[in-house]
Amino acid sequence: MPSEPSDIPLVPGRSAHCGTGPARLIASTLVSSPDVPRRTLVLGGARSGKSAHAEGLLDDLPADAAVRYVATARRYPGDADWDARIEQHQRRRPAAWTTVETGLETTLTSVLTASGPHPPTLVDDLGTWLTGVLDDDAAWDAPRGTIAPIVEALVAAVAGFDGRLLLVSPEVGLGVIPETRSGRLFRDEIGALNSRLAAVCDDVVLVVAGLPLTLKSSQLHMKGPA
Repeated sequence: MPSEPSDIPLVPGRSAHCGTGPARLIASTLVSSPDVPRRTLVLGGARSGKSAHAEGLLDDLPADAAVRYVATARRYPGDADWDARIEQHQRRRPAAWTTVETGLETTLTSVLTASGPHPPTLVDDLGTWLTGVLDDDAAWDAPRGTIAPIVEALVAAVAGFDGRLLLVSPEVGLGVIPETRSGRLFRDEIGALNSRLAAVCDDVVLVVAGLPLTLKSSQLHMKGPA
């Protein structure tokens, strides 16, 4: 049950949404501050602009900065459309960025817990990561909680990450209840994962129709009430 790849930015490292609304100004202020948040979770629906926004949060870095892009989408034999989506992502990343593809041999948790120092790291996205985990553990029809240890390990890895980390994840729990068990399982698991990660991240942003809304801000907490 593959999920869609995350949104593709129109320009490498730049946001695809138009204008500079108040929410975007808040995000820009956070990024340009000396106290850049270590861990940022960017949520959004399909084609919401969440990936573009996450990449835009790295605009404060030099153009030749060595950013590590962790790609969680897997290739499916015979699915040319899926391959084209992945390749489009690859072509639009800045040349200075390196790409790490996760899977059975290189897991996302192992990438995040490897010995540092770590370069700025962007993980895109957790929906395709979750799909791969459910596939690998044959958990689509297994009892609930089958992948709990893997999820716990990822949350711990994010909480302990010693560099700058941006996580892109789909928000899928706002619509119709899925008809199938697998659909309900995915919705419930990604919702629970997002909640767990939001608790350990410094900043959380929800992107809707290309517009970012700040849900949690380490900067606002540090500044305190006006």
